[in-house]
Parts: sequence; structure tokens; C-alpha cells
Amino acid sequence: MVRPGTLVIQLRDGDVTLGPGDVYVIPAGVEHCPLAHEEVEAILIERVGTVNTGDAGGDRTFEAREL
Repeated sequence: MVRPGTLVIQLRDGDVTLGPGDVYVIPAGVEHCPLAHEEVEAILIERVGTVNTGDAGGDRTFEAREL
């Protein structure tokens, strides 16, 4: 869900542009790339077990925590 700003989700079939209050669900397994030309606030919701930053690991990847 986008809060302030504009977020473009690049998909192989074309781009989806989201503005404040917009929500877009990307089906599991669909390759995508979020892009912001300027600052944007967004709330991202992922399934438990989703690997952050791909399979690269490193400082920006962390283990999912149970709530």
C-alpha cells in the first residue's frame, strides 16, 4: 500500500503505477521490480518465508520472526 508518493511496479507485461492509498497484489512467483523516482512511503506485506533481497543474503537480509 502506497502512502505519500508514487511507486511503479515493473512487470514483464508492463508497469503498474501506484499513488497514495493504492494497493497492488503481485501473484506468487511473478518477477517484479519496485521503482520510485522520488521518495515514497509504502507498506509491503509478504508471506512468512519470503526471502528478502533475493537469495543474495548479506547485511540487508534477516530471518523472519514469529509473532
